[in-house]
Amino acid sequence: MMFLEFFIWGGWFVTMGTFLSQSFNASGLQLANAYETQSIGAIIAPFIIGLIADRYFSAQKILGFLHLSGAFLLYMAGSSNDFSSFYPFVLLYMILYMPTLALVNSVAFRQMSDPSKEFPPIRVFGTVGWIVAGLVIGFLNWESQNLLAYTFYLTASASAILGVFSFTLPSTPPTADKGDYSIKKILGLDALSLLKDKNYLIFFISSILICIPLAFYYQHTNQFLNEIELSIKVNFPYISDKIIGPAAVMTLGQISEALFILLLPIFLKRYGIKMTLIVGMLAWIVRYILFAYGDVGEGLWMLIFGVILHGICYDFFFVSGQIYTDSKAGEQFKSSAQGLITLATYGLGMLVGFRSAGYITDQYVKYKMEVMVEYVVGGHDWTQIWMIPSGFAVLVLIFFVLTFKNEKIELKQ
Repeated sequence: MMFLEFFIWGGWFVTMGTFLSQSFNASGLQLANAYETQSIGAIIAPFIIGLIADRYFSAQKILGFLHLSGAFLLYMAGSSNDFSSFYPFVLLYMILYMPTLALVNSVAFRQMSDPSKEFPPIRVFGTVGWIVAGLVIGFLNWESQNLLAYTFYLTASASAILGVFSFTLPSTPPTADKGDYSIKKILGLDALSLLKDKNYLIFFISSILICIPLAFYYQHTNQFLNEIELSIKVNFPYISDKIIGPAAVMTLGQISEALFILLLPIFLKRYGIKMTLIVGMLAWIVRYILFAYGDVGEGLWMLIFGVILHGICYDFFFVSGQIYTDSKAGEQFKSSAQGLITLATYGLGMLVGFRSAGYITDQYVKYKMEVMVEYVVGGHDWTQIWMIPSGFAVLVLIFFVLTFKNEKIELKQ
């Protein structure tokens, strides 16, 4: 279940920017519109979970229905002839997909007696699924051959398989009171009382702000690596040399994510939450500087290292932030607090980030003259583009360092 859930997401989302630019010559704002569907889905997801899944139907049945519907939408998205026909399908798909992230967790947790120990080795298969999706795309060279429509057909098939498989999962009946329709509770707004704590308020604001530069990575990194024609030759024993593309290279980020999460508890215990969050924000700054000045020649190491930094970027800020939120919330607000921080970051923060990234990218399009009459797009000035989110992350870091007081948090064994 976890493998397929994240194989589906990683199989089309990472390369969507490249697909849209190759197939439809999409602008930065059009890419932003497409990626914003994730944020729209994240905002709507609590209503689907809170109003339907938690009250009327078993989680595995809702999961099956959403993925079967999603399979059709992914296929239609890949079959689209232009952006205007593509967008409605991807929007509807993300509205249906984002709730499944909570549903798979619900199905998993309800079968466990000790989730703190049993869940991590199950969840890691989600990371493996994302990695495998990237490797498949990279090794088949769909990016360089302008065949990224195949990613939607591949993930549509995986979604159909998961949809059918979901109905065989252990029964996970609803537990919430059908009569409790409090929008405040559904959206996690009852956890707003946490913001009375000045330290947590600073963290909350910083989390929203850091998601603005974060959106640049998700929206434009694959497009960037394809435009500069990144490819790496790998030698396999008994097989001729193989050229792998950016999608496969980007899986190094997920591999580092899986490794750095093992170091996170040690770092938190030794240095505290403030230093951990600072390291996470510093990683974003360094990553974008590396992207700005790296190239496919002598600067190739900068690009690879920038991708590998994803483990620190994500784990040391977002995962540690979830742990910090859990430590701050009382038993009554633990679920609500996680819902609130997710709504604020993946919803509000990244919504602003995707739109900003699209607008800024459009300002640095390079043009070349063709037939002395019309201008055609000829790439982007990526050095200028990447320095902007790096600079913004510096401002967020300064704000955080000057206002946040370090705390010791209790880590569950």
